[in-house]
Amino acid sequence: METTRQSTGEAVERAGEKVERVKAGAHEAVDRAAEVTHRAAEVIGEKSDQMMDAQERLMEHAREYVRENPVTSLGIALGSGFILSRLMGHR
Repeated sequence: METTRQSTGEAVERAGEKVERVKAGAHEAVDRAAEVTHRAAEVIGEKSDQMMDAQERLMEHAREYVRENPVTSLGIALGSGFILSRLMGHR
């Protein structure tokens, strides 16, 4: 009977050790996933800032072009509007 208790106790101890290893592995996996997610969020934030800067520069260039070439800009706007209305009207 004593041998059965020892083997049962050893089995419980081994199972507990395995549970601890699995638990530690799961914690490591979660920590790595959180780190990767954090890095991805930082990169997306940086890219977002770069896109906003590019948009602001493009808008400023467009404003300058319109100020320097008002008649040409008006012609481009009218022509673009006409073409878009023709394309959208034939659906």
